[in-house]
Amino acid sequence: MTTHDHGTRDAGPPLPQPPLPPADPAVPMASAAPAASDAPTMAPAGPMAPAASAASAASDGGRLARVRRGRPDDPRWARPALWALLAVTTVLYLWSLGASGYANQFYSAAAQAGSESWKAFFFGSSDAANSITVDKPPASLWPMALSVRLFGLSSWAILVPEALMGVATVGVLYVAVRRRFSAAAGLIAAAALAVTPVAALMFRFNNPDALLCLLMVSAVYCVLRALEDARTKWLVLAGVCFGLGFLTKTLQAWLILPPLAVVYAVCAPAKFGRRIGQLLLAGLAMVVSGGWWVAIVELWPASSRPYIGGSQHNSFLELTFGYNGLGRINGNETGSVGGGGPGGGGRGGGRWGDTGIDRLFGSDMGGQIAWLLPAAFILLAAGIWLTWRARRTDTRRAAFLVWGGALLMTFATFSFMSGIFHQYYNIALAPYTAALVGMGAALLWERRNEGGRAGAAASAVLALTVAVTAYMSYVLLGRSPDWHPWLRWAVLIGGLAAAAGLLLTGLLATGRLGRKAALAAAGLGLAAGLAGPVAYTLNTVDTPKQGSIVTAGPSVAGGMGGPGGGFPGGGRMGGPPGMQNGRQGTGQQGQGQGQQGQGQQGQGQGGRQGTPGGGTGGTGGGQPGGQNGFPGGGFPGGGQSPRNGQGNAQGGQGQNGTPGMLPGGGMGEGGRRGGGMGGLLNGQQVDAEVAAKLKKNADDYTWAAAAIGSQNAASYQLATQKPVMAIGGFNGSDPSPTLAQFKEYVKQGKIHYFISSGTGMGGGPGGGQGTSSQITSWIESTYKKVTVGSATLYDLTQKKTG
Repeated sequence: MTTHDHGTRDAGPPLPQPPLPPADPAVPMASAAPAASDAPTMAPAGPMAPAASAASAASDGGRLARVRRGRPDDPRWARPALWALLAVTTVLYLWSLGASGYANQFYSAAAQAGSESWKAFFFGSSDAANSITVDKPPASLWPMALSVRLFGLSSWAILVPEALMGVATVGVLYVAVRRRFSAAAGLIAAAALAVTPVAALMFRFNNPDALLCLLMVSAVYCVLRALEDARTKWLVLAGVCFGLGFLTKTLQAWLILPPLAVVYAVCAPAKFGRRIGQLLLAGLAMVVSGGWWVAIVELWPASSRPYIGGSQHNSFLELTFGYNGLGRINGNETGSVGGGGPGGGGRGGGRWGDTGIDRLFGSDMGGQIAWLLPAAFILLAAGIWLTWRARRTDTRRAAFLVWGGALLMTFATFSFMSGIFHQYYNIALAPYTAALVGMGAALLWERRNEGGRAGAAASAVLALTVAVTAYMSYVLLGRSPDWHPWLRWAVLIGGLAAAAGLLLTGLLATGRLGRKAALAAAGLGLAAGLAGPVAYTLNTVDTPKQGSIVTAGPSVAGGMGGPGGGFPGGGRMGGPPGMQNGRQGTGQQGQGQGQQGQGQQGQGQGGRQGTPGGGTGGTGGGQPGGQNGFPGGGFPGGGQSPRNGQGNAQGGQGQNGTPGMLPGGGMGEGGRRGGGMGGLLNGQQVDAEVAAKLKKNADDYTWAAAAIGSQNAASYQLATQKPVMAIGGFNGSDPSPTLAQFKEYVKQGKIHYFISSGTGMGGGPGGGQGTSSQITSWIESTYKKVTVGSATLYDLTQKKTG
């Protein structure tokens, strides 16, 4: 690797490619057009390349023509293929979207609040009366809140913006890869992202991850543009993307900053001092674009703004660097569902599952993201090896370093972090993996066409990549042995046949017939590599997703996937007996009928601690009342359980579904419908009778009701579209409001009802445990209880008599 410091964006020496006849227009692994049309992308990208491209585009009718037709050097099939891919992706992400209802009601309620109140919009409040915020900054809520404000509250108004973000991410990834590689490389990368199961899951869901993924891909694109000719504006735009990413999911957005900054500092075509100055300017843009909101929140008087959800001292900075920051790394997450102590690490450590280099390949994670991970690692190594001797400013090598650095940094962090870690976090890896697969395959295909020893070596690496990918799919599909069992054998056989074809054609075949055979083998390999992810994605699209913890694909052995639900630790913590015994349930018409046992399988008779009494919903019986469940009885952090009841709720897949899970990951009807774990994983199912009761005279109060935990409050807020106070925030563990504050609200006549069916968590460790429990005890001893439909309410305007 030489260190010449040229001010141009030279992509290195051209990679020779023997001409391919026009009859080969459908190469699935790299550009398949005639060499004459592909030559410009293979040649060095000198200073005049952008001007030449712009001139060509202008001569064809300007920018609109280029959008329609693509680059002048693109093969004819490239742009129609792109538009077809984006159209299919749009249909895929919008298909049956409304079946998921409000998806994660925690965020949907905040979007509804933001549509009613600009103050709630700005802060990201859970309700329009601004009692408490969600435990994230508000950027991901803003598109949903604007959509609800424009179109009214509905599932589609909430979820369509997320789906469109997914389509946009696929498009930006194509453009980012296409600039330095062939059109086919961009299409492979874009398609791989579109059908990655966890990506299809989260682009149809309303967690912050969809917007974060779009912003991170956009940031990488801007950095790659800056690496071409050291234009400051692109680096500043990258900084803006990172700043907005911070306002989406705090420090996770900055996870890939170190590798991108290092690559630019080393590889940008400018003097070293200028590079450092540009990076500092981009850092300033990042701080300004992300810090303006933080500054306003921190300077705003706490008495006139909502409490910062997820913090223990009403501070966004505490939330950023604690619960949502270092706590995710070391497991010390005060106020989380697992308590405030370290989560452990290494093999077997941590309440959120084992950590280690193979974590993302495990039973509960692999089906989300691992399909193409081995291929990405192989192709990253191959890409760096093939471009290693290029000059310092080579943009192709820089692209491998940027995408590869982002992948490795994220992979290492996710593999070893001891704090809260859910399966759907893996969407962050999807674009980096897809980009490396597209770029690496394209580069190896080019080298394969050179012939000789280099071509044979490239064919061998391609064959190895296809074989390893097929085997990975075979393993992942084998974890659901009763779900299309033929598919894993078809993938394995097809992949191995394709690998053999690529190897043999690289060693022996020449001429037109050999190229056609190689193309056929490459097409078969691509189909085999994507068949598993496509099948998982179709299953994901066809299954409603609701709750706080969702997963893609069917149920897997040893995991907690299936109909929308995951669980802390992904099942590696061990399920409680009631959940295990619930596998006898059937899935007729989405109904899972649990056993009505006593004691340790059915009704939760063993005291007030434990998972909500009597049944873990869907397919199972209840918890043994705090005996053999999680440490301390019930869910981590303890908490109070509602009344006893039969576990009988809607189940996603019955026979093979996650035991005791609602379609979206919420525990089923433990006494009161929905709201398992006190509503922690999913919200309540609100009867029309209850909603009507809460709406009556609601405008005379600041809050129509109050409930423990944001998911419980969200259910009633979405059903009534009236503010419902979430006591204790998401986990019920935030010390907001205090007992004294709550008493004052009641005295002033600001809260009408308290919903006791939402008190399952009762607060976790830390300040919130005492607060929410104290409020509950005070209400139960002071005010009249009213049973309405399936809910138990306390009328805070009517004290007990006698």
